[in-house]
Amino acid sequence: MNLGEAGPIGVFDSGYGGLTILHQIRQLMPEYDYLYLGDNARTPYGTRSFDVVYEFTLQAVQKLFSMGCHLIILACNTASAKALRTIQQTDLPLMEDKTKRVLGIIRPTTECIGQITQSRHVGILATSGTISSNSYSLEISKLYPDIVVTGEPCPMWVPLVENNEHDSPGADYFVKKHIENLLTRDPLIDSIILGCTHYPLLIEKIKKYTPNHVKVVSQGEYVANSLRSYLERHEDIASVCSNGGTCKFLTTENPKKFSESASIFLNSSIDAERVVLE
Repeated sequence: MNLGEAGPIGVFDSGYGGLTILHQIRQLMPEYDYLYLGDNARTPYGTRSFDVVYEFTLQAVQKLFSMGCHLIILACNTASAKALRTIQQTDLPLMEDKTKRVLGIIRPTTECIGQITQSRHVGILATSGTISSNSYSLEISKLYPDIVVTGEPCPMWVPLVENNEHDSPGADYFVKKHIENLLTRDPLIDSIILGCTHYPLLIEKIKKYTPNHVKVVSQGEYVANSLRSYLERHEDIASVCSNGGTCKFLTTENPKKFSESASIFLNSSIDAERVVLE
């Protein structure tokens, strides 16, 4: 097998939310090189059809592969829900380089939930697209058939974060409303998965309105640990991930705008470059 030249680990999201995943991965594994791509010109993905999300995600994956990535993380719940399976089963087998891999973020999050919930009643807070896809319910039922899953769409949470309103008093209304909706529908819930990568920026408000006995599960930590385990188990893939400790940022939108907004998620300044997906 021709492993090819080592390259960065690609991290893709429809916008900014995947930066919270990237941050956690870099905290755990700072030695690798990373290449982040946000399709900000076409965000949000959550309201788009399965076919369109697949088309856009595949374009991003192909772009990252062309830039030297062998391993790509879809740090986007919608892309993981609507495009990952088709890319893994249909597109990757047709590629000449058999070292190419694409992983999602839903499976690592659902794998941990069986050890977290005691009541076997779990809630999902996510975008309307992720909830309607039933991806979390399906993954959890495969692993833990006894767990009851209830989903609550939170359409205003992403705009609050992206408009830097997540610390505002107005955000409290929407956070409180959806947590109360979820727990009213199933009072036995003892664990809530944050099924959107934007939501960690609302974590203080989420915990404020969540009862103390309910565990809030944020994705980043679990995705990062899962990726480290994956690379330990697949030395052939780890060997084609370069170790320079660098991180570059790409966007399909205005790079200055991306850099300014990305600082909300990373608490540090970055320089982004614009790319075109086709």
